[in-house]
Amino acid sequence: MATTRDGARTAAALTLGATAAAGVATVGYAAFIERNLFGLREESLAILPPRSRPLRVLHLSDIHMVPRQSAKSKWLRGLADLKPDLVVNTGDNLSHPKALAPLLDALEPLLDFPGVFVPGSNDYYAPRMLNPFRYLSGPSSTNGSKPLKELPWQQMFARFGSAGWVDLTNRSQSVALRGLRLDFSGVDDPHLNRDRFAGFPAGSSTAAEAPHLRVGVAHAPYQRVLDTFTDAGAHLILAGHTHGGQVCIPGYGALVSNCDLPTWRARGLTQWEHNGSTVPLNVSAGIGTSRFAPVRFACRPEAVLLTLTSR
Repeated sequence: MATTRDGARTAAALTLGATAAAGVATVGYAAFIERNLFGLREESLAILPPRSRPLRVLHLSDIHMVPRQSAKSKWLRGLADLKPDLVVNTGDNLSHPKALAPLLDALEPLLDFPGVFVPGSNDYYAPRMLNPFRYLSGPSSTNGSKPLKELPWQQMFARFGSAGWVDLTNRSQSVALRGLRLDFSGVDDPHLNRDRFAGFPAGSSTAAEAPHLRVGVAHAPYQRVLDTFTDAGAHLILAGHTHGGQVCIPGYGALVSNCDLPTWRARGLTQWEHNGSTVPLNVSAGIGTSRFAPVRFACRPEAVLLTLTSR
């Protein structure tokens, strides 16, 4: 009998040890390996006016730069080799008060290309340490008893602007590119309830007759924002914020989107529908993480290259 009990205890101990080892290995992979497995997701969309030349749009989001992230910086600089026609940055570039210089160094080659941008909450304010399980109960909040530490967003905006990138913070603007007029409308971060829709550029009385594409740009893809863009006639919507769920279950996907977007839309190219209209929606899983939750699992960091072609 003693031998049987000893064998059972040994088996239980081995099982517990194996489970603990697997858990440690998973955490180590998520914290030290996958979050640095940067990749490029490529998508194609036939949404341009007939006879338009293809347009290559590089969508960046949620860089969450902190000092001494050399692997991320090197990878970002290498994206310039794609030679995009346009860069769209959907915010949360920073995650540390001293991150501006390394961010601008990493983005320097891409600033040579035309671009547009909107901010996220972690462009304005440094993240705080939160219980990660709070995300399971709903979107995170910036409300709290402690004041938020402001990040150098004004200097970042100024550098983006001096490079020619268009600030779409609650603004609309048209950009001429490769014989096409791109009509942009962007909003300030909906996660902070700062979004104010400015409409799409009206142009002249005959503007609708010229070849054009209407693009809505936001950091956080809250449904109210997506509905507004759709009702206004957007042809494409670009957003980030979700981190693709950041920690996902293989075969299932994201557990959270950190907004009211359904979790199955937390990453990738889908079709958003509202009031009988359908618009392609690209949500980037993002490039970084909060410095207080530096893990990714079954959700690799990404930039997105969208090749737009004529209908």
